[in-house]
Order: sequence, then structure tokens, then C-alpha cells
Amino acid sequence: MLFTDESRFCLEPADGCIRVWRRRGERFAEGAVLERQRFGGGSVMVWGGISTRLRTPLYHVVGNLTSVRYQNEILQPLVVPALQAIGPRAILQDDNAPPHRSAAVNTFIQQARVNRMLWPANSPDLNPIEHMWDELCRRVQQHHPPPANLGQLLQWLQQEWNGVPRAFICNLIHSMRQRCVECLAHNGGHTRY
Repeated sequence: MLFTDESRFCLEPADGCIRVWRRRGERFAEGAVLERQRFGGGSVMVWGGISTRLRTPLYHVVGNLTSVRYQNEILQPLVVPALQAIGPRAILQDDNAPPHRSAAVNTFIQQARVNRMLWPANSPDLNPIEHMWDELCRRVQQHHPPPANLGQLLQWLQQEWNGVPRAFICNLIHSMRQRCVECLAHNGGHTRY
């Protein structure tokens, strides 16, 4: 199974809190004041895929992801080779985002003989890659000082993506059975995951 998705990462935290790092006695020291962008300073959209055997490169999605771009920039160069590396029974999991489900993409998927997991509309998002995005965010936030610009943010995202241990990814994927059991037990409501 190759679990895939896109995620957006912001240059500035979006929680509205102002964080100040200073030592004792530096209350109003010039070095303790850091100017911030008023509207978050921008963001970076990335796409990635994980399986127990491999992870795809983290792909920077510039602008809007259309079905044509999804096919030409992600499916053809990244997904198909990854699925071939996983093996003949590999299955692609992507969500129901419009670029993923267009007629052109569906035709390409059939022609490329890609096995695709059915993903019901309005279903709970059990994709383990969502937890990979959380881990990636935590790892980037541990950098001090924070990224100065979008280029540095993207560089750190790619560096940390490659640095997440394989055991962490395997644990996420192997937890799928328990995730599904809990989701069913809670009738699709909140779970500890």
C-alpha cells in the first residue's frame, strides 16, 4: 500500500500566538524582538507518499494542483515507479480531491494498471500519512530560529521528510488495523488516533 496526500505548511504559526525567546534580563533587549509577517508569511504545499518499503521524494506543489499536473508531475514520475518498486500487488491510496478523481486521471490510472483503493466520500480520514505530516511539522518547529523564508522552510521540510525513521513510518502503517477497529467501534466518531 502506498499512502499519499498533500499538505500545506505555513512559514509562521497560524495560532495567533506571539512567541518570544529570551534569557533572563533581556526583557526588552533588541535581540529578543523578532518582526513577523502580518498574514503568516506564506506557505508551502507538498505531496508525499509512504509505505512500509519506501517513501517517495517530497514534491513541492507550486500553485494549484490540477488533474493534469497531478498526472504529469506526481502520478507518472513518482507514484508509478514507487508502486513498481513495492511490487505487483501494490495499491495506491489517494483521497477524493477533485484533481485525483478526474476522468483524465482515472483513464491514466487504468492505462498504467495502477490498483487504487476505493475511498468513500465523507469518510473519516484514517490515512496514516496525516500523522506523518504532524511529525514533519514538529520536526521543522524544533529548528531555532524558525525558517526565515519559504525556501528555507521547503529545504527543512525535505530534510526532515528524509530524516523520519523508517520504524516510525512502519508503526503508523501497522496501526491501520487498530485505527479501523476503533473507528468502527465509535461509529466514525472521534478516536484516540
